[in-house]
Amino acid sequence: MDLINQDVKEAKMYILKKTLIAAAVISVVVGFLPTTAQATECGTSDKITIAEMTWLSASVLAIITQRILKVGYGCNAETIPGDTVPSATSMLTKGSPDIAPELWISTASTIWNKIQKKGNVYKAGDIFASGGKEGWWIPDYVAKANPGLKSITDLEKFSKLFADVSNPDKGRLYGCPPGWGCEIITQNLFKALGLVKSFELFSPGSGANLKASIARKVTQKKPIVAYYWGPTAVIGKYNLVRLGMPPFDNEKFTCLTNKDCQNPQLSGWKPGDVAVAVVSKLRDKAPNVAAFLGKLQVPNATLNKVLAWADDNKASSEDAALHFLKTEQAVWTKWVPADVAKKVKASL
Repeated sequence: MDLINQDVKEAKMYILKKTLIAAAVISVVVGFLPTTAQATECGTSDKITIAEMTWLSASVLAIITQRILKVGYGCNAETIPGDTVPSATSMLTKGSPDIAPELWISTASTIWNKIQKKGNVYKAGDIFASGGKEGWWIPDYVAKANPGLKSITDLEKFSKLFADVSNPDKGRLYGCPPGWGCEIITQNLFKALGLVKSFELFSPGSGANLKASIARKVTQKKPIVAYYWGPTAVIGKYNLVRLGMPPFDNEKFTCLTNKDCQNPQLSGWKPGDVAVAVVSKLRDKAPNVAAFLGKLQVPNATLNKVLAWADDNKASSEDAALHFLKTEQAVWTKWVPADVAKKVKASL
């Protein structure tokens, strides 16, 4: 009987040892396996700055980026005021801000070329799926009533059509707001077209004033020709038609982007190259953030819809960003890992 009991005890000990060894092996193996349960972290405790430009789409995209980084990744992220030329210049010379989610590099070619040579900033991706569209626009009813007005080269013949009561002898071309890259291009195109005698190049003062001027003219069914860009709520809401331009010429257009261009010549607007611009040091210290920024892209129609909603509801940039995160989850959840998306959704 004692012999049997001894055999039973030895058998139990043998089984226990095997079980413990197996458990230890499993524990070690699992420890080396990747798991989706692990939290996706920011990777840096340094403050991450995001340029919030002065127009609605760029402002909304900056806030969306900041919220995803802060809530989803746990980053110390904040938005700071910006504009195309000042932000690009600052990124080149100071390495700050860290991110510009909507940098129109096609309108700041001179600075972007310097950035590429220095190599301290890179293009993480294209923020708009279909690219950006810039140019001079007229309302659809003006285009329909004036079939001969199809291109910017036709403007001189139609100068009186766009005259303002304050200066009835000249047409008024609403240019780019101060500080925007397109301001320099518009000024140079104005010279290249020889419009000085027939038009006044009118500065709207701000993006908000430019939008208000277009809204007022369209509401009154009056003619207007103005610089604008897309995707925006304004293009869709007011049915603006883009005037044709000569073919794009890289050398001529590069000069058009330079305020010191000595002999501006006509060129079509460079296809809207709108980048998610990022300082290189962020990619090195926060690879998870870099991976997110590399996927950050919005369909043009989706953004137009969100911006139109904001315009109709007189919503702030913050409201529009939250509206996007709530209603367009099929878009933005593709940018981030599942655990990050879960945190952002919970915060809404």
